[in-house]
Amino acid sequence: MTAPTPPTPPFRDPALPFAERIDDLLSRLTLDERTGFLHQFAPAVERLGVAAFRTGQEALHGVAWMGPATVFPQAVGLGATWNEDLVRRVGEAVSREARTIRARDERVGLNVWSPTVNLLRHPLWGRNEEGYSEDPRLTSAIATAYTRGLRGDHPVYWRTAPVLKHWLAHNNETRRDTTSSSVRPRVLHEYDLRAFRDAVAAGTVAGVMPAYNLVNGRPNHVSPYLREHLRAWTGEELLVCSDAGAPSNLVDSEHYFDTHEEATAAALRAGVDSFTDHGADSSRTVARIKGALAQGLLSEEDVDTAVRRQLSVRFRLGEFDPGRDPNAAERAFDTPEHRALAQEAAEQAVVLLKNDGLLPLAPGARVAVVGLLADECKLDWYSGSLIHRSTPLEGLYERFGADRVEFAEGVDRVLLRTSTGAFLHVPPAPDAPQAARGEEGALDPALLAGRTDLPPLVAAPDGTELALVDWGDGVLTLRAPDGRYLSVADDGYLRASADQPGGWIVKETFRLEPHGDGHLLRHLGTGHPVRVTADGVRAAEGEPEVFGLVVTERGEDAVARAAAAADVVVVVAGNDPHINGRETEDRTTLRLPAHQERLLHAARTAGPPTLLALVSAYPYAVEPGDLPAVLWTAHGGQAAGTALARVLAGDVSPAGRLPQTWYADDADLPELLDYDVIGGRQTYLYFEGTPLFPFGHGLSYAAFAYGELTADVTESGVRVAFEVTNTGAVTADEVAQLYGRAVDPSVPRPRRELLGHRRVSLAPGESTRLLFDLPLSVFAFWDVAVGRWRVEPGAYELLAGASSEDVRLSTTVTLEGEPGAPRPVVENRLVCADFDEQRGTEIVDRTKESGDAVTPLGGKDGELLYRRCDFGAGVREVSVEVSGSGTVEVALDGGPSLASLSLEAPTADPYAYVTLTAPVDGTPGGVRDVRLRVRGALRVARVGFTA
Repeated sequence: MTAPTPPTPPFRDPALPFAERIDDLLSRLTLDERTGFLHQFAPAVERLGVAAFRTGQEALHGVAWMGPATVFPQAVGLGATWNEDLVRRVGEAVSREARTIRARDERVGLNVWSPTVNLLRHPLWGRNEEGYSEDPRLTSAIATAYTRGLRGDHPVYWRTAPVLKHWLAHNNETRRDTTSSSVRPRVLHEYDLRAFRDAVAAGTVAGVMPAYNLVNGRPNHVSPYLREHLRAWTGEELLVCSDAGAPSNLVDSEHYFDTHEEATAAALRAGVDSFTDHGADSSRTVARIKGALAQGLLSEEDVDTAVRRQLSVRFRLGEFDPGRDPNAAERAFDTPEHRALAQEAAEQAVVLLKNDGLLPLAPGARVAVVGLLADECKLDWYSGSLIHRSTPLEGLYERFGADRVEFAEGVDRVLLRTSTGAFLHVPPAPDAPQAARGEEGALDPALLAGRTDLPPLVAAPDGTELALVDWGDGVLTLRAPDGRYLSVADDGYLRASADQPGGWIVKETFRLEPHGDGHLLRHLGTGHPVRVTADGVRAAEGEPEVFGLVVTERGEDAVARAAAAADVVVVVAGNDPHINGRETEDRTTLRLPAHQERLLHAARTAGPPTLLALVSAYPYAVEPGDLPAVLWTAHGGQAAGTALARVLAGDVSPAGRLPQTWYADDADLPELLDYDVIGGRQTYLYFEGTPLFPFGHGLSYAAFAYGELTADVTESGVRVAFEVTNTGAVTADEVAQLYGRAVDPSVPRPRRELLGHRRVSLAPGESTRLLFDLPLSVFAFWDVAVGRWRVEPGAYELLAGASSEDVRLSTTVTLEGEPGAPRPVVENRLVCADFDEQRGTEIVDRTKESGDAVTPLGGKDGELLYRRCDFGAGVREVSVEVSGSGTVEVALDGGPSLASLSLEAPTADPYAYVTLTAPVDGTPGGVRDVRLRVRGALRVARVGFTA
């Protein structure tokens, strides 16, 4: 007899709902198996036929870290397109390539950790290249488009499962795992949360990744906001994946918990479902979870909740329905369509900042293209390896002809002379070609080692002329004549071995430090000085070599020669994405590095008209002065050079728009760690100075007229419409922008705020009427007096135009709204973090689980102002909930002190709160403004008033 076929388990039955199938699979897994699923590298369960699963695949602007893939413009460049349809198509292409690469390499994950929706609040943030915009609505719109493309359009099965990064209020690399972002409730709701909310609510997101930093004194990996906000925005199960190493940081660097068992339990209960820690080794994470279970810090239900969320993603990815998943057969990779899309995206990302008639370039013009990035196609940390490559020089050769293009890179050419009179010499390299770093693919490219198969540098009578570039702050690269950069591998020897600077710790950067009559050459990756030894040149401790720097040619001389032979000069300046502004390293200034300023000056004084083309991951403060044209593009991926050349030639009219404010000077910037965009008057929303170039700015080769603005108030919102007409002579895109502002607000509101935008293509003479249906919620603000959104009654101005400052039309509507109410401080205690204004304070955690308190910065003194507090008929007593030690003085704003309460003996710990009470001088009544003055190492959480 034939043995009966065992029944198909319900979790394998595609006719059942996912929820039932997940419950069935959970019931079949042992506790040990479920616990193992909580690490990034979830092991297979062979007895059930369940495969291993890895969370995390970088895909910020193409599939990253897994070898060759289509490389699109950096995220900030995609943001500069202001084009959701384009970005959706980019997301589709990336997800198709992820599926295709996975078909031949199972290491490629389908749970993609992209996009980054941190707002570009501060232009010195090292990871500016990863975000879309300083504006939360634009960021959310672009993120929603990208995740919609990554997800795919099948109603059941997802092509990839995108995870938004990095939750929350994360804009600094400096001490990023220990700094706390002080985020007042209005900034939290109106700014930081808003960037995440719409993308999550759209149903295109599989989860989020918490950031390394703390918010209001509490690590993001134990944030109550995951439960209170994130999971409230959608009915879908969301997978929260920790950032790499962050679970261990809770104990090791942040010292927030005493033991890893406590920390792991707290993170899991807060909502972290997958722990990215210790690479592929899950043993320590599993041991911590088991320890927490044994100590009663976790329950099996806590484990099951997290596993269920992970399984929800895996079912949606079609893992358990291979015969039904329409994405399983995807094989689109480096297709003609993807190449064309990469070029289209690069073209749409170009922003024309200034043009006094120089552009487009005249046909037949002789062009000098000069600068450190003129023949570069730079990649960043989250790029794939290039299949195709186009530099500005190559693009101009192709468009104008090599015989009409002059080139000068502008490097300083130098010899390094040793104290014995010999010179650094690069020995000949073997002829065998070496793949560029990263081409082989690596789950963690930080682990890629430098080459040791090449001979190290030596000291010899015949020195090698090196190309020296100063990228700013004295950070140098040195390149051999064959194009290889000097690098230091794990054995410490210097070799000309790298195709580009790169790596988690860059091994190709140096600094020349004055020393006696010469210089020490210090390798920045190791911190060691360079020494000359009998077996080669190496970076190591010991007696350093003192070098003489012999300059054989200055970069500006080469630039001047090239410029003299041209009709127009294109200076291509900008940054290397691995140096001076990247993950782990914030920038120190908005200024162009001095080396590039020298090259720009040489071009400007050579005679021909000079165009500055900035290719960078962030804004610069440049002085346009007499420059007839300036443009900017982010690093544009594989088609960057072709796109730039086509824009310069007029084949494409530029229509990129700035996704963030370009400030004129470092003095215009707030402190990097000041996250209060309202109080600090930050971003275009609140900045009151004159920007170098405003948010939304970008010029065209066409001209556009705006007209016939109408605005009608309906029951549910405001319907706005206006016409845009191309009055120019060429077909071009225009990005029409609609802003709003409260005319007479009771609290500080944005100067103007983006309410909608539309990128449209118009032929000469063509018009289009744009319609925007604005829900009333876009006019709301977070009212700290009542702890919710409120639309204030009154007049609101609507402004239509080509940028936040180029307003062409305006009209005013009146909204009924909801009148404000005073704070009911007698019935409800005053939550101290709900202030209207503050000076010298920061928000901290009231407990490790939830709640906020306020403390003076540095234990000194600070003030908090609360407007319109209702004392009713009068109050006789005040109470304060405090911890630590210090004094709270309660006063009427502009009036006398009501009471002073001191905690002389410090409480046992910052979370051991006590309540102090004191009688109030007089019996003040009515609606009054209240000011708290807080002194000392004191946390104040709540203030109560007794009638």
